[in-house]
Amino acid sequence: MKETYIFDYTNENEFRKLERSIKKYNTLAYKKLYFEYYPSLKEGKFLGKLISTNKSNGTSAYELKLPTDAMFSKVHGDIRLYYIVYHKEKIVMLDKFEPIDILSEGHASELVTYKGVMVSKQHAEKDMFKINLLNMIQK
Repeated sequence: MKETYIFDYTNENEFRKLERSIKKYNTLAYKKLYFEYYPSLKEGKFLGKLISTNKSNGTSAYELKLPTDAMFSKVHGDIRLYYIVYHKEKIVMLDKFEPIDILSEGHASELVTYKGVMVSKQHAEKDMFKINLLNMIQK
């Protein structure tokens, strides 16, 4: 039987909240995460960019960029998953998602969209300005 890695969380409640927010507002990223990335991580195929390694602990930290809409990534930034691999224990520690502010706000309350892009309630004018500016540049 092939040994697989198991998932653990640094903060499971917070991680699940952000994961549900991704499911609600970016279904493509959620589908890729659940049906491609998670099975690959369990098989030991570590995706994304290697950030750091700690040889004394036998750990590696990774950053995995999830697929997002181009306009969303320009306004809020790319959605990234950070995780740590404990090679000896065969554990993948799912750490966090970024951008944490828009994802956590999306979980707490319903977000509105402006020209197809999620707009933060805290920084609504700033986000709409960015969207309008990017639309003017594209024309």
